[in-house]
Amino acid sequence: MESKNQHNQNIRNKSTVLKVNDFRRLWIAQIFSQMGDKFFIVLSIFLISEYWSKDSTGEPYAITILASGIYLANSLPAILFGAIAGVFTDRWPKLKIMITSNLLRACLASLIPLSIIDGPHLYNISWGYWFLLIITFTTSSLTQLFTPAEQSSIPLIVNKESLIEANSIYQATTMGATILGFALGEPLIRIMRSIFGSINLPGGEYFLLTICYGAATLILTKMKLKENEVLKVKENIFLELKSGLTILRRTKVVRRSIIQLVILYCLMTSLYVLAISLAASIPELGVTKFGILLSFCGLGIGLGSFLISQKGRSFKKSRLINSGLILIALCLVFLGQIQGILNATLGICLLLGIGASLVAIPAQTTIQESTPENALGKIFGLQNNLINIALSLPLLIVGGLIAKLSLLPVLWLLAGIALFGAVFEKYL
Repeated sequence: MESKNQHNQNIRNKSTVLKVNDFRRLWIAQIFSQMGDKFFIVLSIFLISEYWSKDSTGEPYAITILASGIYLANSLPAILFGAIAGVFTDRWPKLKIMITSNLLRACLASLIPLSIIDGPHLYNISWGYWFLLIITFTTSSLTQLFTPAEQSSIPLIVNKESLIEANSIYQATTMGATILGFALGEPLIRIMRSIFGSINLPGGEYFLLTICYGAATLILTKMKLKENEVLKVKENIFLELKSGLTILRRTKVVRRSIIQLVILYCLMTSLYVLAISLAASIPELGVTKFGILLSFCGLGIGLGSFLISQKGRSFKKSRLINSGLILIALCLVFLGQIQGILNATLGICLLLGIGASLVAIPAQTTIQESTPENALGKIFGLQNNLINIALSLPLLIVGGLIAKLSLLPVLWLLAGIALFGAVFEKYL
């Protein structure tokens, strides 16, 4: 059996981390798993519009109200269980966690067709909608186990010198899955319904989620992940959470990187709300085409990820992060100055995406490099917990601020937050 040193040497001889078999398998499983998560939301909205858009008396519902229930059921587990899930990631074998969570999500997805069966109504809404909420909440809870296990597996598969390249691919894939998942979800659902319907098998759209999670499960079974079982600890759960917080308090570079990631995700989520107002000010777009602006941000993240994977090792990670936050701050200021100009706005959104990649990839790499192996799950669980709170708050606050203050002051405020993260990084 090859030793760990020989294993690492073989990795160094590869010209790219995608040539490392286990990382490539983890990456492909990530694609299927994350696309499945996005398709889940799209399928849920699809079912709401087809089966539950009217109450039991025949009166129309606002679909957005029912959709908000799905969003809430999908988001709550990240806030409630994110940190605790990280603890179990350190207790249990990471590969088994990833395989089991995907397998269970595939099984849960196969139960979704039951929700359209006629049955009793609760608060004038079919029981099937409430059943779908339970499936959504449970599936998202399993995702909270999968995510820190996946993130903390990367430094166990690739060597330290390849981490920034691996994280470039990881971040680009995460953003790509978000954009493509929501864009391709409905067309794929309709295509699968048509294909299965042509062979007299109704309900083909329900197979999409099972295929995604099932494919991720099968791919992960081909992986081999070497963990140091000696480092596995099984203390009281709350003591382990406390030990994770102690690491954050004592390890400044990890704490600072997580805070900078929280700032980044807070800013990027705010952009989802801002994009609607920005698109409304552009005659060629209009409010309904705000997704074009977001897609250019995603394109910028992909471009930035590629550049960092090629040249990132030549720069200090802290310098890349600060440069990214300053670039984001400048882009937010310029977005306020060029309102209504399509090409300039698209160009700024592209640069903003590049700035986001300059923050996300080095920060994630720093956390992986500076965290002990036996605490990776706890730290990523806490990180995901904080990030999901950061993802939720702007959705509640930014829209109200725009209505009260107008778009320009809000852009300046967000630019100030980005600048604070860069200028005062040594105090974080």
